[in-house]
Amino acid sequence: MPKHRSGCPVSISLESFGDRWSLLIIRDLMVRGYRTFKEFQQSGEGIATNILADRLKKLQAVGIITTEADPADGRKLNYRLTEKGIDLAPVILELLIWGTRHEDTGAPCAVIDEMAKNREAVLKEVRRRWRERDPRPFLPRFGSKNDVGRR
Repeated sequence: MPKHRSGCPVSISLESFGDRWSLLIIRDLMVRGYRTFKEFQQSGEGIATNILADRLKKLQAVGIITTEADPADGRKLNYRLTEKGIDLAPVILELLIWGTRHEDTGAPCAVIDEMAKNREAVLKEVRRRWRERDPRPFLPRFGSKNDVGRR
């Protein structure tokens, strides 16, 4: 077992996935349907390839993601959330809602408002897509923060 700074559950959780890039990788797996290194690299967030490779290894080491051979080309790897990873769906949903409420973002307020009103249904659908390996994005990439403003 790894040594933790403290016994606080929040601190221990942040040690596993609390950096910016890890949360964005989890978001992309969960709601955008991304599966490959190339998709993460081209997500529009500007992550350097060495940082991306490091975060993918770290998330795999802590059991949040796993890899599997691509069914169409066994030489390629696809990334997938584990049960531990999909259990972060409520965290990602709340970050989406919080960010839209309190910051200037590119997220359409009406879409996020609907998600906030229907949290349980959203989480159920995200989990269904994960379980059934549905590759369709749950949410599209958001536009420029200039496209949609804070309320």
